[in-house]
Amino acid sequence: MARRSIEPLLWSLFSAGGVVSAFFMPVLIFLFGIAFPLGLIEAPGFQSISELIKHPITRLVLMVVCIFPLFHWAHRFRFTLYDGLQIKHLNEVIAVVCYGGALFGTVLAGYLLWNIG
Repeated sequence: MARRSIEPLLWSLFSAGGVVSAFFMPVLIFLFGIAFPLGLIEAPGFQSISELIKHPITRLVLMVVCIFPLFHWAHRFRFTLYDGLQIKHLNEVIAVVCYGGALFGTVLAGYLLWNIG
């Protein structure tokens, strides 16, 4: 029986990370990096943000916003090193470091988001 590759899974995580980054990151950067600090929009108080983050759906959305871009980065960085810098002899090491870093970030984000309280 032929061994199946996990490459389709990695490409789907890459794609999901690109979509999440394209849709959510500009809005978050505008709100928390420009609009709130400059006073264009009244910033929500600590209490309202705290209550919002305690809701399970908000935590799930924050997990998606944190996790998928990590895998997008890992895949893009892996192929930048692999193809761009032509270090094909280190493909396995690069893959383990990149995707391992994304998995570590996933576990860390999950731990931090679910233990907020």
